Amino acid sequence: MHREPTSLWQHLSAAGPLANRSLRGTDASVSLAALASGSCLGAPADELRGASVLVLTQDQLPSALALIELDGIARRLVICPLDVRPEHLPSIIRTAEIDTVVGDRDIKTGRFVACSAEINPGPVARDATERTEWILMTSGTTGEPKLVNHTLASLIAPMLGRGQIGTTHTVWSSFYDMRRYAGMQTFLRSMLCGGSMVLSSAHESVGDFLIRLGAAGVTHINGTPSHWRRALMSSGVRHMAPRYVRLSGEIADQAVLDGLRAAFPDAGLTHCYASTEAGIVFDVTDGLAGFPVEMIGRRGDVEVRLVDGSLRIRSDSTALGYLGEIPSMFEADGFVDSGDMVELRDGRYYFAGRRGGVINIGGQKVHPEEVEAVINRHPGVRMSLVTARRNPITGAVVVADVVAATEAPSEALKSEILDFCRDSLARHKMPASIRFVSALEFSASGKLLRHA
Repeated sequence: MHREPTSLWQHLSAAGPLANRSLRGTDASVSLAALASGSCLGAPADELRGASVLVLTQDQLPSALALIELDGIARRLVICPLDVRPEHLPSIIRTAEIDTVVGDRDIKTGRFVACSAEINPGPVARDATERTEWILMTSGTTGEPKLVNHTLASLIAPMLGRGQIGTTHTVWSSFYDMRRYAGMQTFLRSMLCGGSMVLSSAHESVGDFLIRLGAAGVTHINGTPSHWRRALMSSGVRHMAPRYVRLSGEIADQAVLDGLRAAFPDAGLTHCYASTEAGIVFDVTDGLAGFPVEMIGRRGDVEVRLVDGSLRIRSDSTALGYLGEIPSMFEADGFVDSGDMVELRDGRYYFAGRRGGVINIGGQKVHPEEVEAVINRHPGVRMSLVTARRNPITGAVVVADVVAATEAPSEALKSEILDFCRDSLARHKMPASIRFVSALEFSASGKLLRHA
């Protein structure tokens, strides 16, 4: 009797032959065929049956291998990105009821099982009897990360339920850490479509990463708009020829979409709306910023509604909730309050920004992302960051840091950008000043760092 796959190992085995598929880091590569007859763990996986496991490694590759081995075996997998602060680990361990750490360093909490990119031949447990919880962490820039409770079923629902699994061999990659939601989606998509994946490294420059992707023959790649802006500024982008380019995690403005279309004219171009809590909500494939009005309402298993300009989402890929007693985005009827604000203009919705990120200018609201989208359209601009500066009259004014397309931007360019803004923005949204900078700061998840 044929049974539908339930664990990650069963899914990736059903996706196609293992011989030519692999997971590749900067210093090591592991074929899935090798993993079929061995283990990355220093103890039999069966000894971790029913355990609540913290997966804690410096590099992504051992974490990815551990997830493949332990899904369906462990009761809970708490997936720890590299940038989580050490002082937050005790609270994470307590909240998630961790009894076992799987990783490359013993933090002296309960049982420790070593994990590495080396495969030790021998018998492995593949009978999936647990409905394993996958706990992902939010990527907030301040405070302790929230622990978001998913299952493998909720994580792969956007792929299985919406016909997004390919049939030809692909090589995927992502600028994201695969231990974050967007990187995890790329990892799972590569495994379920019968492909391979090239993992990023926090210690690698954008240019070196792009060159490595080109050498590996990467066909499909995902990143934030900020990732892609930096990629387009790098000569390494010429080493790549992907068939599919995906953006997520931030607002994709028209400037970055046009830049990617020019760089990769033959590639499919998609920007995705998703979050760790809501899952993948929809893909936009027409090459335009914003999204069509048809995305509001119910489409298949996804339901999107607007409440006071903010998107609410409910679907099969929505998380189960948070671990611990914390303020929740999850509403009683199963919808997630995203906090993302949209505006309807000329029959299309455009993202304005985050509800909590509004700048108050004398009682009038300004979304920084709206001003950035205008500045970024100027041909002399690579990227920008809009923030607030205190003002004794209006309470605040808008100011902008701008990375110019030339190394020595002139005062004339500054005047051009201000004129450009004046033609497109209301008076209270106009930048009071523009400062040219050589670079902007980014969070570990690849998003522009917006200081509170």
